[in-house]
Amino acid sequence: MNSSQDNLFAKQYEHVSDFQFDDKVAGVFNDMIRRSVPGYGQIINTIGDLAQKYATPNSKIYDLGCSLGAATLSIRRRVEGRNCQIIAIDNSESMIERCNENLSAYVSETPVELVCGDIRDIKIENASLVVLNFTMQFLAPSDRENLLKNIYQGLLPGGLLVLSEKLYFKEEKIQSTLDDLHLDFKRANGYSELEISQKRSSLENVMKPDTLIEHENRIRAQGFSQFSVWFQCFNFASMVAIK
Repeated sequence: MNSSQDNLFAKQYEHVSDFQFDDKVAGVFNDMIRRSVPGYGQIINTIGDLAQKYATPNSKIYDLGCSLGAATLSIRRRVEGRNCQIIAIDNSESMIERCNENLSAYVSETPVELVCGDIRDIKIENASLVVLNFTMQFLAPSDRENLLKNIYQGLLPGGLLVLSEKLYFKEEKIQSTLDDLHLDFKRANGYSELEISQKRSSLENVMKPDTLIEHENRIRAQGFSQFSVWFQCFNFASMVAIK
């Protein structure tokens, strides 16, 4: 997945606009997320491992908020021969276009249906695996419960939800410490103080993280029988829930 270097916030802006997954972001997204989200590569690889364990023959797999298709590609490599169908959805036309290019670069017998649309409008059905990889945090908090309800209803018994999110911590010192560690991670990956500050301002109104307890309570309220965090680095985590 080729991507240009992310320097979108390297220039001083008089007014920083709200973050959008537009063509500029899509063009640098691979570099942006690698340098911004600790453990992202491990999460993507493990989503493929989880697909190998949980994807059942003749079922559907949903990648909700697929961006450039990293999770979809990881899944597709591990479910060959099971007659599964992957449905990858994103509301950004630029992301879908580049996702299609990335998927087309690899030959596979597992079909992928790419949908440019709102994940809140997609009906989940006959699903053995649903992935929300750093997606739900961009939805309005009031929409998150209904999305999970839709996912739960469309999952097969024993089906798996993978949910990766940036976390918020109510304990002030914990929040401050983990936030500082994340900022150091971004500095170590070459982001300047200006870039860090302007991107934070850009995301402030569009990304609303939850606490881990909020995630667990919301997931269990839908009926999921088992829940756990399988990965956490600083204020980023990936969770699994089983129907």
